[in-house]
Amino acid sequence: MSTYVYGITAASHPSLPEGMGGVGDPARPVRVLTEGELAAVVSDAPEGLRPKRRELLAHQNVLAEIGAGGCVLPMRFGSVAPDDDSVTSVLAERAEHYLERLRALDGRVEYNVKANHVEEAVLHHVMATNPEIRALAEANRQAGGGSYDDKIRLGEMVAEAVKAREAEDGAALENALHGVADAESVGPGSTGWLANVSYLVKRESAEEFLTAVERAREDLPHLEIRLNGPLPPYSFVEPGPAEPGPAEPAGAAAGGTDTAAG
Repeated sequence: MSTYVYGITAASHPSLPEGMGGVGDPARPVRVLTEGELAAVVSDAPEGLRPKRRELLAHQNVLAEIGAGGCVLPMRFGSVAPDDDSVTSVLAERAEHYLERLRALDGRVEYNVKANHVEEAVLHHVMATNPEIRALAEANRQAGGGSYDDKIRLGEMVAEAVKAREAEDGAALENALHGVADAESVGPGSTGWLANVSYLVKRESAEEFLTAVERAREDLPHLEIRLNGPLPPYSFVEPGPAEPGPAEPAGAAAGGTDTAAG
């Protein structure tokens, strides 16, 4: 039977609660595989596993329990290895790397920040700052709406200006949060967000980071800024002894702590 991998810890990590269950229905018992100074928290992998809310939460809950006892390198939901031996083999082969990651990520959590434009606000901003667009819009209004070609031209100009603002505002948000985290990881650019960045933050510095996010919301009111976290540091761990899972952290996919500008 294949092996489902939740995360990697130090072999000295505190034991998990007896009888703890993970993914699957019924929940598969969680166990620990030890190799040298490292350990992997695993269970048998159920057949036909799908990213349903119950399974995502089960994965997240196991990681939360592990994380409560110390640093864990989280695997993404759906990380499956052929068997236990393949997991311990990779732990042995990559021991130096995993031990370095455990040291680097100890006492740190991940916050994911996504942003998009508030449509009405950004359109108002574009009209207010672009004389050419404003003039054409006024000319169309005085002409009873303008010709078909003028309407198309206005729409294209607005769309181009909004696109340019996306790049500028994404950079402005990243600049606002730069320096208040230990590391940054830019997410895929095809997600529909103008910014999608994960930040590695010391637990003791979390309030400073959250304050910076609130300040960015005040300074960039035409942006909808969503904050998800704290999460295990998914974006700062290279793929482990299993097949890669979905790109979204299990905590985010299952809901997590996600707050938007109100």
